[in-house]
Amino acid sequence: MLRRLITTTALLAAALTGAAGGTAAAADAPLRDLAEARGIHLGTAVTGGKLTGAYADTAAAQFGSLTPGNEMKWGSVEPVRGQYSWTGADRIVDFAEAHGQRVRGHTLVWHSQLPSWVSGGTWTPDALRAVMTDHVTTQVTRYKGRVHQWDVVNEPLNEDGTLRQSVFGATLGESYIADAFRAARAADPAAKLYLNDYSTDGVGAKSDGMYALVRRLLAQGVPVDGVGFQAHLILGQVPASLEANLRRFADLGVDVAVTELDIRMTLPATAEKLDRQKADYAAVTRACLAVTRCAGITVWGFTDSDSWIPDFFPGQGAATPYDEQLNPKPAYAGIAGALAPVAPPGPAGCTATYTAQSQWGGGFTGQVTVRNTGTAPLAGWTVGWEYPAGQRITQAWNAAVTQTGTAVTATHLPYNGTVPAGGSATFGFNASWTGANPPPAALTCS
Repeated sequence: MLRRLITTTALLAAALTGAAGGTAAAADAPLRDLAEARGIHLGTAVTGGKLTGAYADTAAAQFGSLTPGNEMKWGSVEPVRGQYSWTGADRIVDFAEAHGQRVRGHTLVWHSQLPSWVSGGTWTPDALRAVMTDHVTTQVTRYKGRVHQWDVVNEPLNEDGTLRQSVFGATLGESYIADAFRAARAADPAAKLYLNDYSTDGVGAKSDGMYALVRRLLAQGVPVDGVGFQAHLILGQVPASLEANLRRFADLGVDVAVTELDIRMTLPATAEKLDRQKADYAAVTRACLAVTRCAGITVWGFTDSDSWIPDFFPGQGAATPYDEQLNPKPAYAGIAGALAPVAPPGPAGCTATYTAQSQWGGGFTGQVTVRNTGTAPLAGWTVGWEYPAGQRITQAWNAAVTQTGTAVTATHLPYNGTVPAGGSATFGFNASWTGANPPPAALTCS
């Protein structure tokens, strides 16, 4: 994506100064360390020409991987056929290696930011395929062993999930995707190869098209290692199906990653909007953490001074975790909070509470609530009690209930045996009584 320097507004600065989770968050463990401890990477796109001073210091300290925002795109590295310019890309790769960071290569084949000799050329299928695979081979070979992940093909689909009729799609059809991946694999067998697109974050027509495309490619033996979900989101609109969508792709046997995360808002920013943004960044982070094969998250620029949003969405911005002065915003705290270390499992424990809800001549309805009082999930539960006045269970739901004499035993069913720490499960029953209906003196729960 394109980037530009945007002007700081006084109102945004004031909102950031007073917002919870501001500069105090900078004293916490760096985001890159928190992410690594949770088994994912937390990266950012950067502009190579800005990697000096405080911008460079923040990028190095907080992020475990770097993505060149523009410096590895075709128009940047091969503006003239066969003539390559590596200065910008080299600068970012060198910087990452000097600071113990990985690199996500972005991007080898894309319909946009192409040199005119590619986009405006008159191609036969064989000629275009040769040009494309030569470009992929040359670039991946140069950075063999130095780029951890490549966005091999970027944005191949239309909004309805069909193949975009770019110069590649129109000339070569879907086969260009397989050709690009195979060329990249041959050039660097160790690099992780990704298919990347936008508006595929939640379940919908475009993500369904991507899902079907990945299945076809895998069936053909194409070396697709991962799928990238750009996640250029709007405030308050994190897809409810994000986690499920990531999981269904992971279930195909590929890695998934959030590759270009930003969450834009209508300016001016306010404390309320920034707090909503904090929750949204946390929600995306939690969705990745919940999916075992989610490799990580990359924010598309970590500071509002290096964001593409205002150029493409006039009147909108403030989309990143840092303000224009490189102060962490509440969004930073949202990410950090979601990445916070998980307490090790402790002992499980439970209590049970008995209630007689209604009573009539000869019968009554009761309810028992099982509550997990421990710090680890219950993997099942059994409740027992003794009836003091001869009451008899006649019917039960949400538990398997047996009675022998005065002793009652209730055990979880398959769907409600797991109870998270602090959570509860409830079951009910009908019973008969004569004379009196006092409650049990005590309940056991195990």
